[in-house]
Amino acid sequence: MAVMTPMTSWELFEDLRAVQEEMLRVNRGRAWPPGQQYDAGTGAAAWAPVVDIAERTDAYLVAADLPGVKIGDLEITFEDGLLTIQGERRFARDVAGEKVHRAERCFGTFRRSITLPSHVQADKIEASIQDGVLHVLVPKAQEVQAKRIEVRAGQGYAAVTASADAAKNGG
Repeated sequence: MAVMTPMTSWELFEDLRAVQEEMLRVNRGRAWPPGQQYDAGTGAAAWAPVVDIAERTDAYLVAADLPGVKIGDLEITFEDGLLTIQGERRFARDVAGEKVHRAERCFGTFRRSITLPSHVQADKIEASIQDGVLHVLVPKAQEVQAKRIEVRAGQGYAAVTASADAAKNGG
């Protein structure tokens, strides 16, 4: 009977996301909805877009909800492993003569910074926006992508080192 060994893995962003959500939940005893952060300087909630971060074998993918944000009001930078998305969502309506009964959508400036591993190709980062969702593709450097290792028949470690020595000596 085969015994199954449970496999566990560390999710790069899962721990960070959980800590961030917990901090937002308990910040000054208040619960902030997703996309809002507490600004200690003003004592008010400031908005930030919610993001999804995924990893493929060749790249990291970041998606941010930015409905109503114009491309000209958006700036994306990557420096020292930190991807920063910042910009402004402007209030779209002229409220003169209107009585607003409820205003739940956040407006104003925002900034969202995401720490990524340093082994990315910063010069190949691409960003596009469609239907109010920003997509940022951050390619991984070639040396960190998984590589297939060929298995050869031989006499263990001695055969591998002998083969490597023969290759160095032109044999």
